[in-house]
Amino acid sequence: MLIYYAFRNLLRNPRRTLMVLFTVAAGTASLYFFNGFNTGIMNQYRENTIHARYGYAQVYNKGYYENVYEKPWEEWIEKPETTLSQLQSLPQIKEVFPRIDFFALLTNGDISISGRGQGVVGSDEVKFFTHLNIEEGKDLSTESDGVVLGKGLAKALNVKVGDQITALANTVYGSLNASDLSVVGIFHTGSKGFDDTFFRLQLKETQELLETTKVETIALGFHGANDFAAVKQSLLKKDSSLEIIPFEVLDKVYYQNAVDWLNSQFGVIQFIILFVVLLGIFNTVSSGVFERKQEIGNLRANGESKMDILKLFTLEGLLLGMLAAAIGIIVATLINMTILSKGILMPPSPGLTRQFYVKIELQVLMALKTFLMGSLCCALGTVLAARKVNKMSIADMLRSS
Repeated sequence: MLIYYAFRNLLRNPRRTLMVLFTVAAGTASLYFFNGFNTGIMNQYRENTIHARYGYAQVYNKGYYENVYEKPWEEWIEKPETTLSQLQSLPQIKEVFPRIDFFALLTNGDISISGRGQGVVGSDEVKFFTHLNIEEGKDLSTESDGVVLGKGLAKALNVKVGDQITALANTVYGSLNASDLSVVGIFHTGSKGFDDTFFRLQLKETQELLETTKVETIALGFHGANDFAAVKQSLLKKDSSLEIIPFEVLDKVYYQNAVDWLNSQFGVIQFIILFVVLLGIFNTVSSGVFERKQEIGNLRANGESKMDILKLFTLEGLLLGMLAAAIGIIVATLINMTILSKGILMPPSPGLTRQFYVKIELQVLMALKTFLMGSLCCALGTVLAARKVNKMSIADMLRSS
């Protein structure tokens, strides 16, 4: 019966009800959107890091990653086929990518530029590392003498797709060796330091250039982003001479530091938004309750207790908050599915040189949180205002206009 009266009270003054509905719905939608934007930009950073450079993690010989060696190739993985088989036997690992990083001098015959090369199995990596953003040509695949260059490096060498260049590098024995390569693609990740120096060629070509059969590292593709702990534990049991490093450690400067900084910034902004939203809800609801002083006075004069009035107003606030919060979440979801379906175009972030789209990733858990927040805030504002009015004498309430 109390629910029936609470519902009828909400319909008695449509203007006041709609004002509260709009305030709570707008506040709920704002919080829901902001959390979705925060989640989207974090996931964008993560996907770029994983699918452009590092994979989910990389495997090295134990101690290699944290140390500097005069002859680093002596610490490389000596029998990559055995290690690859061990890794492929782990159920959490979907793909493996053996690699060698090295420094070389690139020349087109007239211009010579120092760059950082990476030997990869192109036919395997092209399916996983999809965020290199190839601007011209195509990504490295089955071309035995192919090479893809960063945009800045290609510009410095003054070469385009189809041109020939030569890579000069020291072998593991100290002699100079050369490899003739054909440019098949030019990429632009947006990271200037990376795009100005980086190039990729086939692993077999790299091993011939360096005169080695070893690999430096093996990048990993997991079935899920949360498989790292299980893979690490399983790998240690299989081969204690290896160690696995997650992508957030491999790219601490670009990814981890950026994520930590953004999390702190978003935390402050979210607190400010939450405070403003709660204040707006409380003021709107309180105003509505104070307008009903005479109504409360009549109820008290007719024998209703203070507790009965508090129950009634609490129920009204809760019903109104639940309805408004649900509307806010539905409207936010519809806007995200239509107007913002492609995401929000963001300017280049610190350290990047290209714009990128951030998709607002609305989450079910956050929908529940914002729904409860909007509902409870509306109910709390109603209770606090009703308690204050309840303390007035019946005569003062009846004289209120």
